[in-house]
Amino acid sequence: MRILVSNDDGYFAPGITLLAEALKQLGEVTVVAPERDRSGASNSLTLDRPLTVRRAPNGYFSVNGTPTDCVHIAVTGLLDFTPDIIVSGINLGANMGDDTIYSGTVAAATEGYQLGIPSLAFSLVGKEGKHFDSAVGIALELVGRFRRSPPREPVLLNVNIPDLPAAELRGMEATRLGKRHKAEPVIKLQTPRGETAYWIGPAGGAADAGPGTDFHAIENRRVSVTPLRMDLTHNAQLGLARDWLSA
Repeated sequence: MRILVSNDDGYFAPGITLLAEALKQLGEVTVVAPERDRSGASNSLTLDRPLTVRRAPNGYFSVNGTPTDCVHIAVTGLLDFTPDIIVSGINLGANMGDDTIYSGTVAAATEGYQLGIPSLAFSLVGKEGKHFDSAVGIALELVGRFRRSPPREPVLLNVNIPDLPAAELRGMEATRLGKRHKAEPVIKLQTPRGETAYWIGPAGGAADAGPGTDFHAIENRRVSVTPLRMDLTHNAQLGLARDWLSA
């Protein structure tokens, strides 16, 4: 099994190192990741300049671009093979609900999915990162399932793991994305030159966090596994659009 690993925290992040080393139990692992932290980069491609790929002393490839750039370059030109699966993470921090729109971790997996390759994104829900080993265990279990029973079509799974000891996790749950309240207000700063600068505020709290959502699973110490798709068509409003256009 050939596994491509990427992330948005950068090739030097502890989560990607732990993930890549553990996945070597299951197959041949190649790491292609951003040269620096690109959290919040979403699905952006760099089209205004060429990109540089460098090989780090540990064998990882670093790219001076976004997580999407990394996977796109790896699959369409850098590697001489097509990966069997793409694994992104392990991100330090949640990627649930509306977070997935902005997440570079999810974006790396999404690019693999768009290229027809089964892809998984893993995030450790917490700020301290005390239990990366729990997330590594979940990643090994799910990637191992892919190896034993490959899906019949490309899938994109967004996996969030509570930052708890493995013994305290209460299993895995297939979930849907919840929704957040609107973001907190931006933080205004004064630069040394007297200019006003704005720091994007934190995400809002959970608004839709009922049973079946990723937020609810995490709150109940369960691993959230959410299948995603990239068809943004609002099918329920197609009739409304047709009526408006014909009016």
